[in-house]
Amino acid sequence: MNNKILQDLVNLLDLEPLEVNLFRGESRDLGGKSVFGGQVLGQALVAGSRTVENNEPVHSLHAYFLRPGDMEASIVYEVDRIRDGRSFTTRRVQGIQHGKVIFSMIASFHKRETGLEHSHPMPDVPPPEDLEFQHVLRKRWLETHDVSQRLADAVERPLAIEFKPVKPFNLLEPDVREPRQAIWIRAGGKLPDDPILHRCVLAYASDFNLLTTALLPHGKSFLSKGMIVASLDHALWFHRDVKADEWLLYCMDSPVSGAARGTSRGLIYNRAGELVASVVQESLMRYAEDQ
Repeated sequence: MNNKILQDLVNLLDLEPLEVNLFRGESRDLGGKSVFGGQVLGQALVAGSRTVENNEPVHSLHAYFLRPGDMEASIVYEVDRIRDGRSFTTRRVQGIQHGKVIFSMIASFHKRETGLEHSHPMPDVPPPEDLEFQHVLRKRWLETHDVSQRLADAVERPLAIEFKPVKPFNLLEPDVREPRQAIWIRAGGKLPDDPILHRCVLAYASDFNLLTTALLPHGKSFLSKGMIVASLDHALWFHRDVKADEWLLYCMDSPVSGAARGTSRGLIYNRAGELVASVVQESLMRYAEDQ
């Protein structure tokens, strides 16, 4: 991993303060048609976190992607300090471009407490050391497919997050399989020792591969001809502190799709087998064969 790419993500999440409760973030082109949803999630969480006293950690967020983001323009984040309670703090964050709201999120922050604990066990999968990096797999797949340079650039674009799929899925030649997958993920280098930043990086990373999971039983990928795809909403719960620069197992499944929408769920575990976060997302999966 090129450390410059990870540093660029850290810089991307380091928002510029404009006024009280107002922040500005830049955008990056990851090869899609609009701003990557994970970028907006991560930046909005940074904006909300910077208005919370005593560094209370975020424990949940619920977000809607309302309009496609313009990759050529910065995003202004406006924070509404809805509530400051003794145990819980609530913030609403809106992302604005060209005078219009493109993103809206409510996040809740919880003062640290101890309590009863249980969690669903981590599945038994091969460790990341036994698996190939996704970027290596993609390079191999491109060697056997005749694709446009634009598509090749998008598939090979370096990312700040590293992936090691347990059962690799070829985006260029998708097969039909059950709507379930597990992928080891981590930041592609050492992050600063800032618990809030680690949660924001995990929020960023949590938007990868959920949509792909909902497409698995249909033998499609987001690169398939005729597919129009986008994240519609995203919910994320943090159950404990997390190190986003250490390997985490992201287990995803899609229980249902219909009406041009697909629902995906995810459980994220650390190497100790502890469940650190849960995710649910609904995505647009519009298929027009004649496009």
